[in-house]
Formats: sequence, structure tokens, C-alpha cells
Amino acid sequence: MPDLLIELFSEEIPARMQTRAAADLQKLVTNGLVEAGLTYASAAAFSTPRRLTLTLEGMLDASPAVVEERKGPKADAPEKAIEGFLRGAGVTRDQLEERDTPKGKILFARINKPGRPAAEIIAEVLEQTIRNFPWPKSMRWGSGSLKWVRPLHSIVCVMSAEDGAQIVPLEVDGITSGDITFGHRFLAPDAIKVTGFEDYEAKLARANVVLRADARAETIWNDATNVAFASGMEVVEDAGLLAEVAGLVEWPVVLMGNIADDFLGLPAEVLQTSMKEHQKFFSVRNPKTGRIEKFITVANRTTADNGATILAGNEKVLSARLADAKFFWENDLRVAQSEDGMATWVKALENVTFHNKLGTQAELINRMAALARELAPMVGADADEAEAAARVAKADLSSEMVYEFPELQGLMGRYYAAAAGMSDAVAAAAQEHYAPLGPSDDVPTAPVSVAVALAEKIDKLTGFWAIDEKPTGSKDPFALRRAALGVIRILVENDLSLSVSASAHSSINRIAGQKLLRAVIGEMDRLVELSEEFGIEVETLAHLVEAADKATAPGIDVEEEPNFKREIDRKFSPRKVIDLLAFLHDRLKVYLKDQGIRHDIIDACIAMEGNDDLTLLVKRARALSETLKTDDGENLIQGFKRANNILTQAEEADGVEYSYGADVKFSETDEERALFKALDDAEAVITPAMEKQDFTTAMSAMATLRAPVDAFFDAVQVNSDNGTVRRNRLNLLSRIRTICTSVADLTKVDG
Repeated sequence: MPDLLIELFSEEIPARMQTRAAADLQKLVTNGLVEAGLTYASAAAFSTPRRLTLTLEGMLDASPAVVEERKGPKADAPEKAIEGFLRGAGVTRDQLEERDTPKGKILFARINKPGRPAAEIIAEVLEQTIRNFPWPKSMRWGSGSLKWVRPLHSIVCVMSAEDGAQIVPLEVDGITSGDITFGHRFLAPDAIKVTGFEDYEAKLARANVVLRADARAETIWNDATNVAFASGMEVVEDAGLLAEVAGLVEWPVVLMGNIADDFLGLPAEVLQTSMKEHQKFFSVRNPKTGRIEKFITVANRTTADNGATILAGNEKVLSARLADAKFFWENDLRVAQSEDGMATWVKALENVTFHNKLGTQAELINRMAALARELAPMVGADADEAEAAARVAKADLSSEMVYEFPELQGLMGRYYAAAAGMSDAVAAAAQEHYAPLGPSDDVPTAPVSVAVALAEKIDKLTGFWAIDEKPTGSKDPFALRRAALGVIRILVENDLSLSVSASAHSSINRIAGQKLLRAVIGEMDRLVELSEEFGIEVETLAHLVEAADKATAPGIDVEEEPNFKREIDRKFSPRKVIDLLAFLHDRLKVYLKDQGIRHDIIDACIAMEGNDDLTLLVKRARALSETLKTDDGENLIQGFKRANNILTQAEEADGVEYSYGADVKFSETDEERALFKALDDAEAVITPAMEKQDFTTAMSAMATLRAPVDAFFDAVQVNSDNGTVRRNRLNLLSRIRTICTSVADLTKVDG
């Protein structure tokens, strides 16, 4: 069984595209071969800056012959219909077989398809792959029509077996396949003849090309850490940068350079970001001082002077880049430390649109400040400090440093807030209010940071819900799913009890208030018309316009105006809050599913009162999940459902509700009396536990009912001939239902 080697050799492929391109090459070729009947044992794809490589082992040398049966028209169909079927199937009339079926006599054709040589199939599939390759961006060059990410120079396509190797012949826009590749562009540019994958990889290595990206990355990291360690330094880890740099070189050579003393005073994050984004350098830190003092660059070749010339050039370019960063830093510090401080930047945000339906960044800041103040007592923060933090949290968006390096937003806010003399809590909130940005990021824990982070995310969610810009399918342009998960994680991981519905309603009212102010500002000549439109008295509107320059909502108590309140409820009805809460519950299911908690368990808890307190909801779900993992808990569900089914059927048949009046004196068996006692004992534990929101204790007490419930159903016939006894037993089942559903809606639990 032969092996196959394919290489597509081109000018440098962008590093960000290489891994995906190698996977696409493997997928397209292997899918095409398998569809044509050519199977294989294993496949692997590789990439370097100048080549995509695919190797297949244990491939068939030809596709198998197959017999295809095709159903045709009825035997008495019009002749033209039969002729059309013959042409499509490629058979003659005498090759058709007539069969009796429930629908009458039908014509069938048996089509013999002979096997095809592997080389013929490979050539077809590879040509189609090259011509239709899904590059994110591609180009044409010369006079040909072929599109490729960069000019394609050569194609290696070789089948090898024990009796030797053969070239699979094909041609794509004048590029003919062969068995010739090329080594390193500078160190070994000569042509290399290959006979198979092992030969190919070994010869490339001798020609200064490391084929495997993971091997290049490992070499870079090992050499970088060793050279840094030799100088008493350490390399700052950056997996993304390491993967990118491994895609920039075929023969990695690690060099360490110095950062000029003028720039060592810049924040470490500024140095790291500038070197990474502009130069693809690794930062090297002095573990004694914590400062970034050197850099690692990765060259694509060895040189006679051991990289001295390369380093000199890189240091020169880096100094120019860092000079810009230093200029931005010093200018921003002057603004932050001025008399107006960060208020200058906040003022500038009045001219920056957050969203055309939600106003400016300055209006967003006002809403955040008001909501952070509301949330502060609930999260243990000082209200004044939370509001102050929210007002400067996004100020750094106007700074020169963040304009140059947007990824530093928040972080620079922390530096500038500290430089402006603000408290550590306010400075920390400027950085942490964006967190968490991903499912593995840490959540803020400082009370002020928590208040501002929640305010930012709740405002975003309610704002886009208010204007009906919700995520649809896989589309989520405003990252609302991430914001929802952030709210959940901040509340749950900080063990905070909060009514999300109340906060969302307050936020939506505030958004509506700002919308009203925007409508009336500058429209004094239309006050009577606007008064009728909004249902607010002219005097009130005039007051709002007059006060708008001093404080936008929430500074103005527009919500206290009864007519305006009705207008808000008309345009932004509670339905939006309910819909948003359902969205949060859906994200909560994803969050808890990753922790091993089933959807039906979460649904059973969501059905309970107070489901907008996400922390309590999670505690309830975790307690129920743990209870149902025990034998008593699992079997109690069966007993509860049996009791509920019998009770529901009886209530429907009798037209009454059996919800009270069970009395132990009407018991006829020991099992009945034991169940009465068990329910009394469980209720005595569950009721105070639920008042304390101690779900674990409540559900453990509920699980103790398993044995007496099982014994009751084994020994007792509920629908007794004695009407009094029957009613008493049905009321006893009602007690089971009431006690169990006081903990969670067990009707929604599977099983």
C-alpha cells in the first residue's frame, strides 16, 4: 500500500493562516480521496512560512470496483422518460432489469464502475483543492487565473511504495508537479529531490528547515529561556506570540538584545505590548526588580557575526517605537496630574458615540455611575467611591496610549487614576471593570471593582435588550453572551445576593430617561408637541431641558414623574426584563453544565420563586444535584413522581384539590403512620433551612423521605374503597408534593 507526499511551496504565508491552511489541506484532500473510494491508514499535515505539507500512509493503490443500482421509471412509462433514464445511467435498454414492486413493474439499472488508479484520483483531487483553497485572502500574479495566498512556485506530489517512488502528474496554471523542493531561502536554497515523507523531512532538516511548527516553537522557547537564564533573567510567557513567531521562521535562531535605559521607566505592560505588536519580540524580565530590561528576537538564519548586525538593527527600530510610547506616556501623565485630571478625558467622550441608539460614551458613563452607586451597598462597596470609579473607568479611552494600543484599555486607566491621586480601589476598578473577558479569566473581587464591573455589564445587556439588538444564532457582535457570563461569574464566585431583575429594570428606566432628554434638548420650540407625545407636562419638560446641562439622567429624577414612568413602562415593558432574565438563565445553564449539573436540575430550580438571584439559584442547583447523586435522592424522585401522578389524576377526576386535611387518626397501617411522622420531621428541618437559604440541609432532609415513601407505596392502596381513608391518603400525597416542591420543582427533573 503506497504512501503519499504533497507539498505546496510558495512565497511566505502569513503566520496567522498557516495552522488553519494545513488543516484545510488535509481535510480537502482526504475528503476528496475517500469520496472517490481511495482510503488510507493515517494522515498528517504540516506548515512552515513557505510550504504546506500533507502526508498519507497506507493508501490504496486504486479505488475498488463497485456496482451501483439505480431505480428508474415504470416499465410502461413514456419512451422519452426511459430514454432520459438510460442516458443518465449510461446504459442501454437491454441492460435494464424489470422488477415487480408494490407500485407496479419498475425498471432498474445495474451500473458497473471499474476501479481507478490512485494517481488519477489524486491528481483530480489535488487540482480541485488548489484551485478552490479557502484562503481568507488570496492574490493573482502573472497572467494566470490561479489564486493563492502568495505566489505558488512548485508542487510536490509523490507516491512511494516498496518498489520505489513515482511522481503523480498534474498541472495547475503552468505549475507542473514533481519531486523537487527547496531548502532554507538563504542558508540552503538549492533544489532537493525527495522520494517520500521520511526522506523529505530529513533532507529539509539538513537544508535548515524545521518542518514541524511545534518543534520550532519548542526550540525557540528552550533557547530563549536558556539565554535569559544565563543573564539572570526570565522570559515573560506568551503562548500566542510563541505560536506566531514559530510561523515566521523555518530555522529559528534566538538572540537577546537590550532596551535603552531611557525606556526602562515605562510600565512593563507598555513595553511588552509595544515589543509584541510592532516587533514580535519576547519581553525579558529582571526577577529582582520586576522590570522589563531586555528582549528576545528570533531570526530566520545564522550569521557570521552571531546575530550582532541583526540585533543592532532591531535595537535601533525598537528605540524609535519606544520613543513614541514614552511620548504618549508622558503626555498622558501630564493630563492625569493636571488640575482637571481625568475629567478632561471624560469630557472628550461626549463626542464619542457608544451606539447610535444608546448615546455617547459620556452617557454610558453616567448610567454606569448611577447603577454602580445603586449596587454598591449590595456588594459591600462605598457608594461614593463606586460612583467615582465608574466615572473614570473609561476615561483612558481618550488617552494617547490607548489610542495607539487599544488592548491596554483599563490597564492604563489604573496607572492614570493612581497618578491623578485617586484611591487604590478606584484605580483598580478602572482596570478590573472589564473582567472577566473569558471563561478562564479571574473575576474582580474588590467591592468597588465588583460594583463597576456589574454596572458596566448590566447596562450593556439592558441597553441592547431595550433596542432589540439581541444575539441571534452564532452572531453576537456586541459580546452580550460574554457580558451575561461575566455577570453570572461575578455574582456566583463572590457569593453575592442580588436581584438581577430589579437592577435591569432600573437600568432600562435610566436608558429611557436619557432617550427622553436627547429628544427634548434643543427642542424648546416644540415643548407643547413633545409634552403630548411623552405624556409629560410642559413645565416638567422645561425643567428637564434646563437641568440637562448640569446633570443628565440619573442626575435628574425623571423616574419620579408619574406620567414619564407610564411612558417608560409602555415603551420598555417588564417583558424585556423577563426576556433578559431568560437569556441569563440560558447562559447559566451553559456555565453549570460545564460543572456537571444537568439542565433539568437547573430548570427545576429556575421554576422556584427568587430565580433572579443567580447566586441562590446556583446554590439550590448544586445542592439538588448533589442530593440526586445519592441513592435516596434518586429514588425519592420516583416516589415523588408516583405521588404527584396519582394525586393529579385524582384531582382531575374528582374536580377538587387535595391540599389540606390529612390526619394521622385516619391511618390504617403502620406505614401510613410512619410517613406522617417522617413528613413532620422533614418539614421541621426544611422550613427553617429554606428560610436561611440553607439548601443543602433542606435537600438532605427531603432525601430522608425516600424510605417511608417507598414503604407507604409498597403497603398501601391509595384509592381505598373507604372514601374517608381515600381522601386522607390523597391529602397525605399532597403533603409529599408540597414539602418536596418547596425545595425545587421536582416535576421538571427527569427520571
